[in-house]
Amino acid sequence: MSAMDYSEGLDESAPVFYIGQHESKRELDVSSELVQHAQDLGYDMLTSPITNDHFQTRVLSLLNSYTQSLSDAQLQPLPLIPALENPDTPLGPSDIISQLVTFTSSWIDLSSPDPIISHISRQVFHLEIAYAAFCGVSNVVISGPRLAHGQTGVSQYARSIKEALTTGSYVQLHVQMPIDGKQPGPAENDLGDLARFARSEFEQSQQGKNVDSWTSWDAWNTIRSMCKYHNRLSVALDLPRRMPSLALQSRWYSEPVRLLNLPASSFLVNARQSFVLSKAHQVFLFRCMRLQRGPWLLISDIGPLPGIDDPDMIMSYSTGHLSPHTVEDAPSPASSVAPPTPAEAAQLAKKSSKKSSSNDPTPHLSYMRYLQRNQPPKSQLEQFGGGFQDYLQSPLQPLTDNLESITYEVFEKDPIKYAWYERAIAQALKDWHTQRKSTSSDNGAIVIAVVGSGRGPLVTRALNASASSGVPVQVYAIEKNPNAYVLLQRHNVETWGGRVTVVKTDMRAWKGPTRPDGTFGKVDVLVSELLGSFADNELSPECLDGVQHVLNPEHGISIPSSYTAHFTPIATPKLWADLYNRSTNVDPTAFDIPWVVMLAQFDYLSTVSQATIASQQLSNGTKMHNFNLEAPLAPNVQTAWEFTHPLPPAILAQSSLRKGGSAIGGGGGFTGGDGANEHNLRYCRIAFPIQEQGVCHGLGAYFETVLYSGSEGAVELSTNPVTMAQKSKDMISWFPILFPLKNPMQLPANSEVEVSFWRQTDDRKVWYEWLVESYMTVNGQRIRLGVSDLHSSKSNGCMM
Repeated sequence: MSAMDYSEGLDESAPVFYIGQHESKRELDVSSELVQHAQDLGYDMLTSPITNDHFQTRVLSLLNSYTQSLSDAQLQPLPLIPALENPDTPLGPSDIISQLVTFTSSWIDLSSPDPIISHISRQVFHLEIAYAAFCGVSNVVISGPRLAHGQTGVSQYARSIKEALTTGSYVQLHVQMPIDGKQPGPAENDLGDLARFARSEFEQSQQGKNVDSWTSWDAWNTIRSMCKYHNRLSVALDLPRRMPSLALQSRWYSEPVRLLNLPASSFLVNARQSFVLSKAHQVFLFRCMRLQRGPWLLISDIGPLPGIDDPDMIMSYSTGHLSPHTVEDAPSPASSVAPPTPAEAAQLAKKSSKKSSSNDPTPHLSYMRYLQRNQPPKSQLEQFGGGFQDYLQSPLQPLTDNLESITYEVFEKDPIKYAWYERAIAQALKDWHTQRKSTSSDNGAIVIAVVGSGRGPLVTRALNASASSGVPVQVYAIEKNPNAYVLLQRHNVETWGGRVTVVKTDMRAWKGPTRPDGTFGKVDVLVSELLGSFADNELSPECLDGVQHVLNPEHGISIPSSYTAHFTPIATPKLWADLYNRSTNVDPTAFDIPWVVMLAQFDYLSTVSQATIASQQLSNGTKMHNFNLEAPLAPNVQTAWEFTHPLPPAILAQSSLRKGGSAIGGGGGFTGGDGANEHNLRYCRIAFPIQEQGVCHGLGAYFETVLYSGSEGAVELSTNPVTMAQKSKDMISWFPILFPLKNPMQLPANSEVEVSFWRQTDDRKVWYEWLVESYMTVNGQRIRLGVSDLHSSKSNGCMM
């Protein structure tokens, strides 16, 4: 049965839940008939142990014999477990193997401080991994390290995982971890757990270990770090009855969680005696399912599959939108069994009423299908960028490359950006007219130049703004791309009615509007869309400096008038793993490139309360909008630097002297060349408090821009996650930018990160350099814990 059978009517963009049934002590071997029965019930997969009780008994017998022999001789070799035999395992190569999620033995203890127990556990583990790989198993769940053994035990466990990744070359390994660090010890009825047989002298070392809610994540971090962020290693996360802090949930969300395990104990019973999940569980579940590759779900230990011992029972699979009464007598569409007669139906109802008060054979599964059908709708950005999640893209170089039409088309689909530009232009025109400023034209019309016109969307918006404001304009469209120039000419004939003067040139070389006498006039309003994901990374400052000579020196307006770059430290293990693979296999400079990426599976390492942001905005006189007080923490995003336009003439005059080689222009640039562009150098050093332990993989970076600020207030755009909702909600034109770290930086709780950032330039290109340092205050003394490499994007800089 395909997942589509129970997703009928589901929004096309909504994720489908892939749900499996898991029993820690499955009594029946998983056969093709059992898999078919589970699918008839509505499950997508089943779990199976790799080995069985017979094998466990054999291992325990070996351990017992070895333990007794220790007192008989001075030196004994460590015990060896013979190869697997047919009675030891229910698995074998078969057609259903791809529909199974297999589990290694939970009774072993790879992290045991007792060398005998850890040695036996390693042998069991590797026998199971090797056999699972032989059978063609794709997914193996491994019980996580026993956290009470401490960090030494975790390192020992991680080494076994690293070996297993080599043993099973195609197997996906999922380490089972509790989300909150609360790991159950050996069950009272599990007398065969090897941890029970650890010798007392080693057991003492387990006492007094500090296990808190973050211990589980910390252990996982050690495991994946030792395994070099292996792409076949992920997490199977156990969800408890009560979810941990939002900070810890966010951290796990950033990790490669491939399975979410929902044991019976995580479900609540509502007033109607139905099994449900808490609101906190639902929010976390829906958030994870928003990822491009959402985790699978396991419903665990709710009892055996219903109907397997009752040949008369007719099953119906769960759709999530059938009421229990509808489900009661509905035969499975996938079943070849004929509908029951009235007498048979009465007998069936009598039997099922004894088995379930709701007459739903799979109430937990039905509820999960209900959640599947009732997921929150996706935002505009999520709908647009679904296929771009965590997909690394090199920033555009529009000055050196002529963009393709499809690239322009993606920009133009933004529902917010161009509407906001039109608002800004209209406000500027109305203010100009109201203030009775003189214009640069002979007939009183305001002269607008759209520089870098592309396919012309801003030209259309300028004409619309003139029509809505009633202020006449003369419009010039300046574009260097020869292919876009053809399209602009066509638009002028077919759409703009010849009202636009189209000029093919680099904006920096344009001399201004040509007058009848052959001289060149000025422009009143310069409109551009040259901003990149970090505001200035596509050389907007350099371009607008170069065209400022055509701007009306008295009243000239630049739209945008200013823009700021912002950043914050983030944990993004998925992207770091991608970059590590690139750097070792494809591009050794991968960690020195700022990557444009729709950040999805990541976590902010420095946060502040929403209340703090609100008070800051009120003190700045900013109107507040759309604060989510249910999510009390917001990222701590700081401003790196700002650019404003137009520049004071004195700055451009000094730049011109330097470019000309004049002695009073200085002795040359700091980083080579004549230094004519050094007024666009920038530097900042900013500290970020780190509340919880974590790993910094890089810096997530954003921008804000003021398009125009006038009598009706400011028209602004933002990709900054703190202000985007209030300034330009649903804008999709820009994704954030990632400045990665070559070596992930371990950060303890209550530490501080200091980031040094440079915008560097010579006379040919612009590039960035970044450095991250970690500090902690101990007994009043500030100690530096670590420092990253000095990263530089010079070899991939943006050419001027």
